[in-house]
Amino acid sequence: MNLRYTIKVSQYVDSVSLMNVARDVRALPGVEDAALVMGTDANKGLLKQVGPLSPEAQAAAPTDLIIMVKGDEDALDQALAAAEKLLTKRPAAAAGTQHRPRTLRSAVRMADDANLVVISVAGSYAAAEAWDALHRGLHVLLFSDNVPLEDEIALKRYAVDNGLLLMGPGAGTAIINGAALGFANVVPPGPVGIVSAAGTGLQEVSTLLAKQGVGISQGIGVGGRDLSDAVGGLMMLHALQALQADPQTEVIVAISKLPSPDVTGKVMQQLAAHAKPAVIIFMGSDALPETQADNLYPAHTLQEAALIAAALAQGSDPAAVTAQLDDRANALRAQADDLAARLSPGQKYLRGLFSGGTLCEEAMRLWSASIGGVWSNGPLLPAWKLPDSNTSREHCALDLGEEEFTVGRPHPMIDNDLRIRRLLQEANDPTVAVIQLDIVLGYGAHPDPASELAPAVREACNIAAAGGRTLIVIGALTGTDGDPQNLARQARALQSAGMILQASNADASYLAACIAAARS
Repeated sequence: MNLRYTIKVSQYVDSVSLMNVARDVRALPGVEDAALVMGTDANKGLLKQVGPLSPEAQAAAPTDLIIMVKGDEDALDQALAAAEKLLTKRPAAAAGTQHRPRTLRSAVRMADDANLVVISVAGSYAAAEAWDALHRGLHVLLFSDNVPLEDEIALKRYAVDNGLLLMGPGAGTAIINGAALGFANVVPPGPVGIVSAAGTGLQEVSTLLAKQGVGISQGIGVGGRDLSDAVGGLMMLHALQALQADPQTEVIVAISKLPSPDVTGKVMQQLAAHAKPAVIIFMGSDALPETQADNLYPAHTLQEAALIAAALAQGSDPAAVTAQLDDRANALRAQADDLAARLSPGQKYLRGLFSGGTLCEEAMRLWSASIGGVWSNGPLLPAWKLPDSNTSREHCALDLGEEEFTVGRPHPMIDNDLRIRRLLQEANDPTVAVIQLDIVLGYGAHPDPASELAPAVREACNIAAAGGRTLIVIGALTGTDGDPQNLARQARALQSAGMILQASNADASYLAACIAAARS
């Protein structure tokens, strides 16, 4: 097979368009592979997995577009021409399409009863749009990232002072009055209110609650920096006060990566100031600060948080959750022993390919409790930072939703291409025992992830089998049967391809850790 590159200097195309063009080019006769990515170091590293870069591709800047095609020599020119034509093609307007406003001002005129705006523009413009919305008295879901910290602090202070929500920046998930915003799932209404500084954390807890027959009143995403010392939990505290005053909310769940002791104390003090029971899942906290409040329930995993909240909402004893989780852990250890016995002597390492940053962190924390340090592009400790995110080493978990992987390509919840490439790369490593994946369903996510991931899992297992090995692929689905993708249908397809599915990301991570521990 032959490789050919074309470089478009200083040409930006949105990532979803690049994904669609690459898929169309791959479908052409004689084309084995195609990729259209911006010239970042991470993207160049991924292209090197396909074959050597041309000098022009190697020299491309992050603002340059790289077009790569691989296939029969006589098909490459036609493939490159097709890619350039597709890039310039304008989508046809659908018949009967309503006028779409081009500014916030015109949008407000068209929907004068709206009280919330979703902002998703480049970070350099996002703060100005958010200020416009707040000054109009609108709540804001600021989906955009790369917003300067000082702008976030000023926006949130204004919002708090004026009784408004400023969710974000980088708030990917919210469910407000039953409306799913950003990446969110179809869950029933109910008595549990969630405030989360982690988008996939909110999705995991809300969908696990739904599986227990419990719905949510509100799901408020506050952005990953909200509980930093600089921001001080401004929106987390504001949202908690709103849920404490909300008659529809009977139980509260607070979710975040581990904040500083000062911010943790503020959140716990706010929760303890009201009689409503509250579940706290701050990842990495083995023990929260001592409190005399009997309405606070600490959890160590997202699954445990959902089970405790469900018990509280249903009037059951939350203490029974511990025994339930212990029984589940015993079953997973037995399953791990059986799976570990199938592996070849040299297979010992775990590899995680995650689309959700919170799910990746939860996996790393559960892994490290059993096997020690885990390499990552977002490690638990700086010493375990991967030197090159395109090359795994030993036990390794990758957050493929990090910015280094999403510049010039869609988020991995939308586009499976990057994860499939890494899955096959890891399958070729004879030291790999287990590969763990998260599959996040819901609005905004890929419409049928199993249609692409299931064949890739089957191919990965076949690669290992050809080398005389058994590859264990473990996964967990975050979603519900009500989601557009349908949880049950996705599960059937993935299981038929050989994936071992678990009920939660925590269960999948614990199973993987037990297998690795059995191999050590």
